Amino acid sequence: MILFLTIIIFSLLIIIYFQYREKKERNMSIHYTFEKLQNIMAEHTGEKILTMTTNRELQLLLTEINRLLDYNQKAIATQRKTEDATKKMMANISHDLKTPLTVVLGYIEMLQLDTTNSEEEQQRLLRGVHAKTLEVLQLLHQFFDLAKIESGDLNYPITKINVNEICRKNILTFYDIVTSKGINIHIDIPETTVYAVGNEDALDRILNNLLTNAITYGAAGKVIGLAIEYDETHISINVWDRGKGIDEYHRDHVFERMYTLEDSRNKSYQGSGLGLTITKRLVESMGGFIHLTSIPYEKTVFTISLKRITY
Repeated sequence: MILFLTIIIFSLLIIIYFQYREKKERNMSIHYTFEKLQNIMAEHTGEKILTMTTNRELQLLLTEINRLLDYNQKAIATQRKTEDATKKMMANISHDLKTPLTVVLGYIEMLQLDTTNSEEEQQRLLRGVHAKTLEVLQLLHQFFDLAKIESGDLNYPITKINVNEICRKNILTFYDIVTSKGINIHIDIPETTVYAVGNEDALDRILNNLLTNAITYGAAGKVIGLAIEYDETHISINVWDRGKGIDEYHRDHVFERMYTLEDSRNKSYQGSGLGLTITKRLVESMGGFIHLTSIPYEKTVFTISLKRITY
């Protein structure tokens, strides 16, 4: 009987010992996790919490904490990128507004100070004021349109649209401008009418931006083109030119806000840098995507892909 009691007591002591060790190990792991987490959050490091433990619940907790830390790091990186882009955008907008407004102010001062100007000279100065004022208004419209698109306030109802007709209409709009510049047009619109999921106004604006872009930056190649390709599920609209193109370094950035390729484009070609950003957002609002390929002086192609409707 005494032996039996001794065995029970000994067994209980062993159980208590292992429970104590497990509790001590768990407390040490929790304390380490707490201190490590405090350090990571204070220093904003990209570290993960690594600790050896046999406790299943603690293992699951650490896994979820590490997932949360990973999400937090991505959120911080995105926030910093957004802040940097916003600062750059505001700086560029300030510059783009200041330049034409300074010119307008100069024209007005010339009109005010020199009353001996001829009627022809006054009209020339007023035309300059008018042109620069339109530049400011266009920039402001683009800025607020982008803000509305990204906030969802600019609504483009999605319907069934005739891609052939919209493309034909837009390329004809530019026909006189293009031919007057000595640029050839290649149009490849299939006889089969194809329909897509989209919005006519949005696609009009997209094509207007891309064709304007092709004429402005691809004029040196003396040819621009618009082509439609399709399969059972998608329709691709290609707007291309054979101009100076876009270097590989810049291709991933051309759709960013206010990105104007300052290092690679002549200043006379500088725009607001919002056109392609708006284009991308509009394409995405229709459930499509836009892609750029460019071989300088061979072919630069902006490809819009939309979902096809076959009924």
